Amino acid sequence: MNELEIKNLTKKFKLSKKQQKTNKTTNPYLTALKNFSLSLKEGEIFGLLGPNGAGKTTALRIISSLIKADEGSVLLNNEDIYKDISGYRKKVGFLTSELKLDGFFTPDYTFTYMSRLYGLDEETIKKNKEKLFERFGIRSFKDVKIADLSTGMKQKVSLAISLCNDPEIIIFDEPTNGLDIVATKDVEEYLLSLKDENKIILISTHIFSIIEKLCDKVAIILNGEKVLEGPLKELTKEKSLSDLFFELYEEEE
Repeated sequence: MNELEIKNLTKKFKLSKKQQKTNKTTNPYLTALKNFSLSLKEGEIFGLLGPNGAGKTTALRIISSLIKADEGSVLLNNEDIYKDISGYRKKVGFLTSELKLDGFFTPDYTFTYMSRLYGLDEETIKKNKEKLFERFGIRSFKDVKIADLSTGMKQKVSLAISLCNDPEIIIFDEPTNGLDIVATKDVEEYLLSLKDENKIILISTHIFSIIEKLCDKVAIILNGEKVLEGPLKELTKEKSLSDLFFELYEEEE
C-alpha cells in the first residue's frame, strides 16, 4: 500500500522592506509553515482546510516537490522523495492556481505537449486525452485557443492537464475554483472515482462543503501550523466542521 509521509516541514520566506511594512513586522523572514506533518494513504481523500495565507499552498508546493522545505522531509513508502525526484514527479499530478496556461495554444496541443514531458507514448497520450476531455466536457473546445475559453473551461483544462500522466499521487489546490455548480459536481464525482482507484489524494480548500462531501480525513491549518487532524466523521460527531474551525480560528486570533 502506497503511503506518503510528510514530516515536520518548516519553510521561511525572506521579506523585502516593503513586505515587512505591509505585514507590520520588523522580522525579515516570514514563517509560512512550521513543524507541519501529515500521513496520506492510498484510497483516501485527505482535506487540508484553512483560510487564505494559512500555509496551505506552501505545504502543497513542498509535497509536490516544486520547492524544498528548510526543515523536514517528504517520504513515499519510507523513501525520501529526493532520492529519485524524477521518478517521484512522474507519479504526481499537481493542480495549483499558479498554473498559467498559455492562451495562444489549444487544450489539445497543451495536453499533448505536457504528456510528452512525462515521456508518455503517443497511444497512451491519445487514450488519456480522450478519457479526460470527455469526462470534463472539453472535447468540443479542444481546438479553441485557451485565451478564448471561459474561466470555468480553463479550470477544467487545467484539471485534465494535471491528470495527463495518470498520477498515483494527486495534489489539488482549490480544485473547484471558477467552476459552476454542475462542473463542481463533475469534479467531485471524478475525485471519488479516483479514490476507488486507490490513488493518494490531497485537496486543499477553504470551502467546508467540499471537505464534508469528499474527505475521509481533514487537517486544519492556521498561521502555518496544523491545529487539528483526524477522521472527518469522528471530528464532526458533536459539532459541524464550520463550528469546529471557527472555534479554533478564534482561539488562534
